[in-house]
Amino acid sequence: MSAIDTLFQQLRTAGRKAFMPFVTAGDPDLPFTAAVIRELFARGSSLCELGIPYSDPIADGPVIQASYTRALDRHVKVSDILEMVAGLRPSDLGPMVTMVSYAIIYRHGLEQYVHHAIDAGLSGAIVPDLPVEEAGPLAAVCRRSDFSLIQLITPTTPRERARRIAEQTTGFIYYVSVTGITGERTELPPEIVDNVAWLREQTDLPISIGFGISRPDHVRMLAPVADGLIVGSAIVRRIAEARGRPREEVLREIGDYVCELLAALEAER
Repeated sequence: MSAIDTLFQQLRTAGRKAFMPFVTAGDPDLPFTAAVIRELFARGSSLCELGIPYSDPIADGPVIQASYTRALDRHVKVSDILEMVAGLRPSDLGPMVTMVSYAIIYRHGLEQYVHHAIDAGLSGAIVPDLPVEEAGPLAAVCRRSDFSLIQLITPTTPRERARRIAEQTTGFIYYVSVTGITGERTELPPEIVDNVAWLREQTDLPISIGFGISRPDHVRMLAPVADGLIVGSAIVRRIAEARGRPREEVLREIGDYVCELLAALEAER
């Protein structure tokens, strides 16, 4: 079992859901990213997603794209990110996964990337631009190493294709709540509930919902059908808007925001 399998097993036993924040590695710099991750776990997050900056992201909206650009302008490298993660000792905090383009993994070599990620303390990878037809080699490497390969299913994914994606996925399924790119939304489509209910009948994997979640009412809507909720753009935006302010103050505000969402999640137990 991977660390992510263990996490969801523990949460299910306790009747709880996972709260899973996303942050961009290196925006504004890696020391601050490390501080944010510590704050997120200290406030009660279950798992943290770490975005690996990439020049051509496939599904990210303007907020996350801009954060990737800022990090790349600072010449943040994958090796630097893994060194930062290793310094965090994620096993003392909670599981961490990367949101990473397959181009980065392929350039490093599948075995090498997975082994380096494990050595740093990472538990899995979300690879948004890896089609199910080409996922076999990486899926095999990940299974041999108990490293979760988390794949995405969207509202427009045909149902037979969704079943195939679920079969290749380990750790949890990342269900995309909306058609389009990441970013905060005022409202989420009501059909999410029915779509996730159907998907739950097809797989025993935990299902975590992301894209657009940013408010307590979103959490209350989705918590009854999800095993985990993913929040990204709202956190990345707060970091971007806080440039120039005292870092301790920014960390406290991010932590308070996370606690607001966690309170809504716990209220749905």
